[in-house]
Amino acid sequence: MERELRLRLDLGYDGTDFSGWARQPGRRTVQGEIEDALGRILRLDAPPSLTVAGRTDAGVHARGQVAHVDLPLAALAAASSARAPVPADPDEAWEERGAEWLAALTRRLAGVLPPDVRVHAVSVAPEGFDARFSALSRRYGYRVGDAPGGVDPLRRREVLWYARPLDVDLLNAAAARLLGEHDFAAFCRRREGATTIRELQRLEWVRGDDGILLATVVADAFCHSMVRALVGSLLTVGEGRRSVEWPGEVLARAVRDSGVHVAPAHGLTLEEVRYPEPEELARRAAATRRVRTLSRP
Repeated sequence: MERELRLRLDLGYDGTDFSGWARQPGRRTVQGEIEDALGRILRLDAPPSLTVAGRTDAGVHARGQVAHVDLPLAALAAASSARAPVPADPDEAWEERGAEWLAALTRRLAGVLPPDVRVHAVSVAPEGFDARFSALSRRYGYRVGDAPGGVDPLRRREVLWYARPLDVDLLNAAAARLLGEHDFAAFCRRREGATTIRELQRLEWVRGDDGILLATVVADAFCHSMVRALVGSLLTVGEGRRSVEWPGEVLARAVRDSGVHVAPAHGLTLEEVRYPEPEELARRAAATRRVRTLSRP
């Protein structure tokens, strides 16, 4: 049986013109672009399948996305040259030239992929690595501008303009009430068979020297639309329309509230995915696959 090698891809993209991460028939997606590029470069009969740390929605950006892909070892030789023959002994050739093949694959992806998606690095994944299930946490950033004159036109694709002034202290006071492990059903779109229990590890707002507000949101994982729903609820507090207690009260009810508006996609960026040490990867993946329930006192 032909040996396969699991590779880790570190990548980023401007999500403006994509219909999200996941491949969809007839739509332009990040997954589709990268899989098709790998198939072309490596001369595969069918594009390989990528597994990603965070399946971002349409319009959401990524600076620190991570994916893995399993590829035939012999096919990696094609990365060094479009005319490279399949090596007679792929294992021996890999030992001699593997680093060269990975560097060449990174360069060729830069030449084949469109400019709004980049694979920054390709490396051999450690034993037990799974881009999705091995992750310890994901860190997102949501950027908001509340200047009366609007957002810098050069940043309009990554910063939401909010037409009312926002109070950072109010935003943070409300955010603090959401931290910890909870059922975030009130801020998630339910999916059949999926849990909405998550551990929100950090939710903090800071106004930068440029006046832009940055919400840093960290959790072990996020359910569908969770970050944008959290941000949307907090913005109403920041402008003084809702009380500081309101988002926490919505959380406690664990049902969708018509007052929670999902913030627009373009302000959101996946900034970082954290993983444990290599010896803990498989154990972490196994633990993540278990469906969680909240422990009751």
